[in-house]
Amino acid sequence: MNNWNSITVSIVRAAEEAISNILVEAGSAGVEIKDSADYLNHNDLFGEILPKVEQSEMIEVTAYYPESLPITELKSDIEQKISALAGSFDVTNVTVKTNNLAEQDWADAWKKYFEPARITHDLTIVPSWTDYTPQSPVEKLIRLDPGMAFGTGTHPTTKMSLYALEQIIRGGETVLDVGTGSGVLSVASAYLGANDIYAYDIDEIAVRVARENIALNPSTERISVSSNNLLEGINHQADVIVANILADILVLMIEDAFHLVKDEGYLIMSGIIADKADQVIQTAEKAGFFLETRMSQGEWNCVIFKKTENREGVIGG
Repeated sequence: MNNWNSITVSIVRAAEEAISNILVEAGSAGVEIKDSADYLNHNDLFGEILPKVEQSEMIEVTAYYPESLPITELKSDIEQKISALAGSFDVTNVTVKTNNLAEQDWADAWKKYFEPARITHDLTIVPSWTDYTPQSPVEKLIRLDPGMAFGTGTHPTTKMSLYALEQIIRGGETVLDVGTGSGVLSVASAYLGANDIYAYDIDEIAVRVARENIALNPSTERISVSSNNLLEGINHQADVIVANILADILVLMIEDAFHLVKDEGYLIMSGIIADKADQVIQTAEKAGFFLETRMSQGEWNCVIFKKTENREGVIGG
């Protein structure tokens, strides 16, 4: 049996993106984030009951590496890169811990935390290995097996993206899902009535995982998944474009999104940390979009823009 090493960094919330990048660049396929802000107010805006968790400005970011990599040298290199962040973030209370985990333990242990979750009124995310009976006739089950490198669909940024899609999709739309990851937003779009869905991800592994997850769900034949860098070279005109990515990446696709969204169409963007929200909004408004809805949960933001000349109903309209 192969073993794996984990490195867990405890650091201030504002440094989440920077630390995640450092850990991924060191060779991890993804990161696990524990953030007390995800449990603010105990009842989130989607009605899910959350456990009581003591709030802290510190978060934990964990990455996993094969045992073949020299963990001592890896930890030292990561600590040096964290020290270099001192000019941008408070790194005085940072801790870096390592742990060894058997592959089978790692592969199975995370699954016990992934249970069926009713995210919106109509959409429930269900692990592919569990049995679940819908609680109402309108409930739609999104079966998901994200693997260890992709989210389970219950992170606040994904929840808000699903909530936004449920607000907007009425049936018959063309949807572009940029940075599809596990494919959860594409499956949701199909269930909500979208007619043609095109899902893109720059990561070939994400493309494979998305295709596998889509195959777990019925009536998803109209979803096409392919490898692509954001919206470069895409010419599908869309009623809705949705992207749940980091803010610095989102701003790079806004101009392309404006040209691809039909008149009266929508751009949904999530994955935006609070201090980056104004940058994303200003870039989108400069491109010609109008802000219609802004949602937040903890430090995370999701925004819905509309491409329209009729400003009635949009913020500032």
